[in-house]
Amino acid sequence: MANTKEIKNRIESVRNTQKITNAMYLIASTKLTKARADLERTLPYFQLQESEMMRIFQRRNDVNSHYFYPETGRKPAETYVYLVITADKGLAGAYNHNILKQAEEEIRRHHNMLLYVVGEYGRQYFMRRKIPIERSFLYTAQNPTFRRAREISNVLLNLYNTGKCDEIRVIYSQMEKGGQALVRKAQLLPFERGQFGKMEVRTGEIRKEYEFVPNVTAALENIVPSYIAGYIYGALVESFCSEQNARMTAMKSANDNAEELLGNLSVEYNRVRQAAITQEITEVAGGAKAQIKKRKRQQTENDMSF
Repeated sequence: MANTKEIKNRIESVRNTQKITNAMYLIASTKLTKARADLERTLPYFQLQESEMMRIFQRRNDVNSHYFYPETGRKPAETYVYLVITADKGLAGAYNHNILKQAEEEIRRHHNMLLYVVGEYGRQYFMRRKIPIERSFLYTAQNPTFRRAREISNVLLNLYNTGKCDEIRVIYSQMEKGGQALVRKAQLLPFERGQFGKMEVRTGEIRKEYEFVPNVTAALENIVPSYIAGYIYGALVESFCSEQNARMTAMKSANDNAEELLGNLSVEYNRVRQAAITQEITEVAGGAKAQIKKRKRQQTENDMSF
């Protein structure tokens, strides 16, 4: 059984750890709030772009763009590009594990694929398993910006435009209502035509014919790169929010476990301390009793000598 000093040191160690986990919880909460606010401020712009693409398909049937599957039907892709978004570090529960598990399933399914990674955790994971990475975006996954999203989209669009890949997909984590994070696999390019052709006309909206200069295809292909960059930015922010939410959950669980451990250690400390006090009292009482017996024996011996 541990003595009181050892238990006391253990309690102090747990309390120090609890201070760290509590601080990490507060930091993650602040980052989550800030990232959500940034996304809300920029979301209307990207929603407007999507709305304009819907309007084009709603009013024109002669759109011919390599960003969309042809009207004759989609052909099986031969080369895939996957953008996998992870965190830079752990301590976020199963956040990274769930994303990488989905990525490995896709790797087993598609042998001819190019892997692009955001996040140091994912880069190290694939390197340890000797899974080839076409490119790792080395800037941090923390505090995503639209400039970084634009850089990623430019790289991916260049691959698609030059015919080096047939499909571009992204794997990331999206935080649903209630705080639950779900791994999402989405296809960036090419688009399904029906994806933008089912826009509902608002009440009172007048259907007008638009003139596209130089033509509808050029106008559409001018919108697509910004739309892709906006989608990637949204995926980066959603991933960052999911990471912080997962970290908050993990740190809260760690705090709760620390509280339970401190309670058990306090009970054990009091038990050991009480046992030590009882032993000291027993030893003092036994010593006093032995001294009394000794004095009585000496007194008896002195009386007999007379």
